[in-house]
Amino acid sequence: MEKMADINLKEITLIVGVVAVCYWNSLFCGFVFDDVSAILDNKDLHPSTPLKTLFQNDFWGTPMSEERSHKSYRPLTVLTFRINYLFSELTPMSYHLLNMIFHAVVSVIFLKVCRLFLNNQSGMIASLLFAVHPIHTEAVTGVVGRAELLSSIFFLAAFLSYTKSKGPDNSIVWTPIALTVFLVAVATLCKEQGITVVGICCVYEVFIAQGYTLPLLCTTAGQFLRGKGSIPFSMLQTLIKLIVLMFSTLLLVVIRVQIIQSQLPVFTRFDNPAAVSPTPTRQLTFNYLLPVNAWLLLNPSELCCDWTMGTIPLIESFLDVRNLATFIFFCFLGALGVFSLRYPSNSSKTVLMALCLMTLPFIPASNLFFPVGFVVAERVLYVPSMGFCILVAHGWQKISNKSVFKKLSWVCLSLVIFTHALKTLHRNWDWESEYTLFMSALKVNKNNAKLWNNVGHALENEKNFERALKYFLQATHVQPDDIGAHMNVGRTYKNLNRTKEAEESYMTAKSLMPQIIPGKKYAARIAPNHLNVYINLANLIRANESRLEEADQLYRQAISMRPDFKQAYISRGELLLKMNKPVKAKEAYLKALELDRNNADLWYNLAIVHIELKEPNDALKNFNHALELNPKHKLALFNSAILMQESGDVRLRPEARKRLLSYINEEPQDANGYFNLGMLAMDDKKDSEAEMWMKKAIKLQADFRSALFNLALLYSQTAKELMALPVLEELLKYYPDHIKGLILKGDILMNQKKDIHGAKKCFEKILEMDPSNVQGKHNLCVVYFEEKDLLKAERCLVETLALAPHEEYIQRHLNIVRDKISSSSFVEQPIFPAGKTSGVEGDKIPTENVKEIKSEPRPTQIIKTNDNKSQSKASKQLGKNTDKEIPHKTTKEIKEIEKKRVAALKRLEEIERILNGE
Repeated sequence: MEKMADINLKEITLIVGVVAVCYWNSLFCGFVFDDVSAILDNKDLHPSTPLKTLFQNDFWGTPMSEERSHKSYRPLTVLTFRINYLFSELTPMSYHLLNMIFHAVVSVIFLKVCRLFLNNQSGMIASLLFAVHPIHTEAVTGVVGRAELLSSIFFLAAFLSYTKSKGPDNSIVWTPIALTVFLVAVATLCKEQGITVVGICCVYEVFIAQGYTLPLLCTTAGQFLRGKGSIPFSMLQTLIKLIVLMFSTLLLVVIRVQIIQSQLPVFTRFDNPAAVSPTPTRQLTFNYLLPVNAWLLLNPSELCCDWTMGTIPLIESFLDVRNLATFIFFCFLGALGVFSLRYPSNSSKTVLMALCLMTLPFIPASNLFFPVGFVVAERVLYVPSMGFCILVAHGWQKISNKSVFKKLSWVCLSLVIFTHALKTLHRNWDWESEYTLFMSALKVNKNNAKLWNNVGHALENEKNFERALKYFLQATHVQPDDIGAHMNVGRTYKNLNRTKEAEESYMTAKSLMPQIIPGKKYAARIAPNHLNVYINLANLIRANESRLEEADQLYRQAISMRPDFKQAYISRGELLLKMNKPVKAKEAYLKALELDRNNADLWYNLAIVHIELKEPNDALKNFNHALELNPKHKLALFNSAILMQESGDVRLRPEARKRLLSYINEEPQDANGYFNLGMLAMDDKKDSEAEMWMKKAIKLQADFRSALFNLALLYSQTAKELMALPVLEELLKYYPDHIKGLILKGDILMNQKKDIHGAKKCFEKILEMDPSNVQGKHNLCVVYFEEKDLLKAERCLVETLALAPHEEYIQRHLNIVRDKISSSSFVEQPIFPAGKTSGVEGDKIPTENVKEIKSEPRPTQIIKTNDNKSQSKASKQLGKNTDKEIPHKTTKEIKEIEKKRVAALKRLEEIERILNGE
């Protein structure tokens, strides 16, 4: 073997330039396919999530302890996603840029590895071929492919470190070995296949560093076993190094098994049909997949992002012609293996290392030793392609050395690299969006129901439900027993308000669920997301009030099948709230919290239950817990602030204001946040600030009922009654039946504008809508008095007293009017002095609940559930729909009303003194 040559700046610049040319357009791609789960839906990326959580969850943010976890433990890769998020949040370009940089780094390090086995020219060719190979687009352009890129960096670094473990006179240098073990561990924390570099190091040590061949090893072992010789010292040293490597590997494997808690992930026959097939179908199909992967490396013309389900039909017979491809592949592989192990030449060593790089890293994904969740995945060929590129470059070197083929070999090589680069550049555009990606896949393969489903999902995300339905229906035709496809059809029918068809589709999906077998764990035979059919069906039928019990039965059925089904507890809690069973709802949420105590939405929902149970202190504690887990939880910020505001505790007002300010920072277009800041300012007598917030709320929502009324009220209590009039006009334009607004307007017209006729119209309109309204009736009596029609005023007050016989001030006013009628000394004096119309106080109307900050109770709702994942988002917000009345008044409100009543009585006494001429 040639001594490793250093790589220079020109070579690095060339490789980086080629990578940039091939992948520049990947910067304009979005988050697609698995990126959605790994990036967009992964809370481990958020700075609010503790760093230690990265080492407790899988690649997708699911706790490793949960059965639905994929058991893919790659915390260092997730850490790089988190760094991306820290600088650019969810801007795709930064994620793609870092992937491109990592691919360039891998290509440069790979050149350094190639120099161990190839000359300078061939090494550069292998590196360039690796840099441009189209098979890498899934690993480089797909953001989740970063696991391959990062693992490969440390994979190659570990190997290069190990090559320096041989000292002078064949001595052992332990520092590179220790560094190798460390780098292997790091590579494994990026992706599981990183551990396979240990096998490559072992092969390198035996056949490259020590120069042994298989015949020599067999001869030495035979002599030792027959007692005719001893093991050479150099071989003993080699054995020691191998033992250290293997022991370290075993330790890493044990740790890895502990992390996944000795559980393999749950996959279904839809993910990998051959894995659940009988013998010999399983073996024949899995072996056939090896030449399929080799062909993708050799001819990457038809690439597909998803090879699951029916993409590759099962081989069910030895007579299947595809078995011939398997036979040819193993013959070729065997011939190369014999050549590389039998002869001590440099060429055989190069072939051997190429074969090791092709085969050993591929073993975890081969399905030969344990099933994986896919049939073929292009990104897992990232490292094996290194061996392929070395093999191609070595073969080219042999051919080009012959003068007759030299020019032809250069032409062919240039053509291959150029066409591969063009293919890569073109393939990147397929990853621009989910629609383009899955449509490109359908051009290659129309037998995969999952692809039809995913095109439907892409259209569904664009709200194009009619077109999405066609693709979902096609998925059910391609794979009639695909539970997820029928669930998608049902959900789309629901979005189209075709509930009958939706229920039929959900029932079809439910009928396809595996039947319970006594004594056998049900969860092990079904994908966790398929159980969402019970959730979706229950969510559909619970819209019918008469079918709530039926929906509850479905939730309980899902829980009985999977006791750790968190989503079922959450949905059932929402339903129980709707059924007015808050105690049972609380039990459901507490059970869900046992399964996931770090879910902010769950703590929020539990707080809502405590509000229904009239336990505001416990509700506030749970809101606070939700905010500890997610300081930007918008609903918790808003509703906890309202709860603090309603408590009447002045000490809580600063924190309530702080939370409302955080809320409007997160939701700047929600008028409710500004309105409630205005109400807080009114409580604190900060009139100018209250005016500012109310105006902002109205600017965002011109018909904001409570904001309009309270702004008018604010003006009236700060001697700006004339400014209140246009606000009231705006209020009554949107809500002509707003009785309290009419009362306030009538008061201002009578006492400020001296418009008796206008005030009369307001009060008469109130009585048209509500003839029994005491305030409106009494104020109309005042109008009659102002019009000097005492007899009409008397009749009016008699009628008012009949409506409210216990209101003493009405009786006193009636007596005063009667006295004036019988007295000949009638003086033209108003019953009320300016600004003191009955029923309108100088600050707020006693019967007007200006703190209308809580909507009618309604349960939290399930956001769309599909066949890939399930989500729950809390949707109950105390401050929405602020024009609704609060069914029960708080202690603070009762005290406010009592204060207002006392003030009203004092004014009535003053009125009586005026009328009696005192």
